Amino acid sequence: MSNIKSLNKWANAHTYLSLDLVRIALGVFLFAKGVSFISDTEYLENLLSSIDKIGGGMFLIHYIVPAHMIGGIMIVFGLLTRWAIIAQLPILIGAVIINFMGQMNIQNLLLALFTLAICLFFVFYGSGKNSADYYFKMEK
Repeated sequence: MSNIKSLNKWANAHTYLSLDLVRIALGVFLFAKGVSFISDTEYLENLLSSIDKIGGGMFLIHYIVPAHMIGGIMIVFGLLTRWAIIAQLPILIGAVIINFMGQMNIQNLLLALFTLAICLFFVFYGSGKNSADYYFKMEK
């Protein structure tokens, strides 16, 4: 717990508007990806077909879409940002693995790796000063 508090203190001391805009863009991107998956479930099923041997395909579909949509909204507002991003990490790691198990699509691989890197940054950085987390912390 003290590690998280020290990370929050460091992040709040080094908060820049550009990092908040990156966090908001990440949340909008994840929300839009969730909307695209829910509007074209056949595309999502085709993506998951390479790991269909493992099982749990319907569980994955019902986890990916809400995690992207709800997590994206939470990341945009900076509400429980670390928890929302931690929920995204298995999906993003799976997106990278799918590219190696199925048909390699370099554009999807780069997009998944870039999004994963940004998410890992915000797991450590947190939501910053311009967020709901910071606002609620200051209300105490």
